[in-house]
Amino acid sequence: MRREIERLRRENEELRERLTEQTKRSAEQIAEKDKQIAELERQLAGRKQNSTNSSKPPSSDGLAGESRPRGCRRRGKPGRRKPGGQPGHRGAHRPLIPPERVNQTHTVLPAQCGHCGHSLPQQLEQAQTSGEVHRHQVIELPAIAAHILEYQCHRVVCPGCRHSTRAEVPLAARRQTGPQLTALIAYLTVTCRMPRRVLESVLEQVLATPVSLGTTQTCWEEASQAVAEPCQQLEQQLNREPVLNVDETGWRTNGEKRYLWAFVATGFVVYTIARTRGSELLIRMVGAVFEGILCSDRFSGYLKYHQGRAQFCWAHLKRNILGILDFTKNTATERFCRDALALHASLFRLWHKFRGGLIDRRQLNQRSIRIEERIFALAEAHLESPDRQVRNLALPSV
Repeated sequence: MRREIERLRRENEELRERLTEQTKRSAEQIAEKDKQIAELERQLAGRKQNSTNSSKPPSSDGLAGESRPRGCRRRGKPGRRKPGGQPGHRGAHRPLIPPERVNQTHTVLPAQCGHCGHSLPQQLEQAQTSGEVHRHQVIELPAIAAHILEYQCHRVVCPGCRHSTRAEVPLAARRQTGPQLTALIAYLTVTCRMPRRVLESVLEQVLATPVSLGTTQTCWEEASQAVAEPCQQLEQQLNREPVLNVDETGWRTNGEKRYLWAFVATGFVVYTIARTRGSELLIRMVGAVFEGILCSDRFSGYLKYHQGRAQFCWAHLKRNILGILDFTKNTATERFCRDALALHASLFRLWHKFRGGLIDRRQLNQRSIRIEERIFALAEAHLESPDRQVRNLALPSV
């Protein structure tokens, strides 16, 4: 009997060890599956990101991608509004150009009475008019043709020694293109990024002016030299600006990756193309220390560079919050996002009242302080949030 009990005890211990081992193995498998699910959800969320819920530019949304949800559709409710302008919406119309700017006027008279059909006079001097004239304007381009200047340099014979001397082309006219055409070529190639071959075709077909690729390159270089000095002066002014908005985006040059930086000051904008997206470009453009307020998104390059007064871009913050809200399954995270979006809406309603003249700057400051306090309180309440993205948003706010 005692041996039987001992045998059963050993079997019981072996079963317990086996069960513990299986439980441990199952827990590891579940944890591994959870990691795989989380990674797949992260990849799916990344594929569903667009310009409304992330910092991706609108051009990255693609033509065949999903339509970007807005308004009630974003909140999972069917939209009640019909497409187009809503009742009470103030229409946007192109204003009439002043009469002194009009080049040509046509008088239009009705041919017959709309009531009885009687013929009406077709001369304004013979017709009796009433009410205000209905003005309808059509904007048209004039016939475009290049303005060709030809300099004829004559050879003149000296009456004394009978030696002939040919006149030289004036210095200002030695280039093959005038300043207006040079500026147009530079604008289309640099600002509009029009390929040189396309530009050559446009100039020949629209302006009836054949321009070679070499001439296009010469115009581009001349325009670059002309704006070099004022651009350098504006770059030197950046460090002295009280407020500076900075952003960057990808920029392809001959198939190679570059970055287009925009430094937006109060009265001017400086663009520069660089190989890097790091803080070293900021040091080169605005110095090692920027004394003013730097407005940017939450890219690490700005955080690494600027340790002074900073303002995060509200548009980027809103898109980040919408991105978290779109893909979260956590109730607390969803509540944080909705509260943050409500405060964001309150702040900008206040700002639009100020811009519309409904409140003055003193009222704007007083009311915005209360909203600021609520934003700080919301951030402090979520410093220990289990959601990493929520913690990242809350930390810079306190």
